[in-house]
Amino acid sequence: MIAGLGADTRVYNNIDLHEHEVIPVDWIEPNKTDTLITYAQKLIQQYNISLNSVIIGNSLGGMLAIEIAKIIPVNKVILISSIKTVDEAPWYFSVFRNLPAYRIIPKSWMPSSGIFIELFFGKMNPDDLWLFKDMLKKSSPAFLKWAMGAVLKWDNKVIPPNVYHITGDKDLVFSHGRIKGATIIKGGTHIMIFDKAKQVNKLLKGILKKK
Repeated sequence: MIAGLGADTRVYNNIDLHEHEVIPVDWIEPNKTDTLITYAQKLIQQYNISLNSVIIGNSLGGMLAIEIAKIIPVNKVILISSIKTVDEAPWYFSVFRNLPAYRIIPKSWMPSSGIFIELFFGKMNPDDLWLFKDMLKKSSPAFLKWAMGAVLKWDNKVIPPNVYHITGDKDLVFSHGRIKGATIIKGGTHIMIFDKAKQVNKLLKGILKKK
């Protein structure tokens, strides 16, 4: 299970896969020259990802899951609140590619941007908001800055086999209107893996049962 940008394995706290062997992925510090492709290769080696693996990726983790599946033909890839190709990317990606303002933000400021959490992810109860702020606070500033650039440079147009996609109709980060072939969760925001875990768990169990 691979988390999203500014998050860690705690984002999967409400996901129930107790019937399966679960391996949460912790972030590896990237090299400045890494792309999502080369970073995916590092995850394969670090976590011994094999042909029988099922890769679950949330947001950035979903993009990495796609790249892993392009290298190794895994059993299944499940994207949650993510995108499969650059064609599904939001309009603002092209803006920030041409105007990469993130480059001038000091690394030490990166984890301080918690004020934007509810703006992009939606209203949260105090406990959930604290958790997401804490995950961001504990994120590596160097990783955050690298990941922003790597995501914007991602130009994938290949969808590997056995990809399943779950997204929400209230996601302000990746609009469901640009995404093809996904199962839509009504009222789901970008953090529905956390606050709509009941629906997500039901869908995951159905997917995992498929041969």
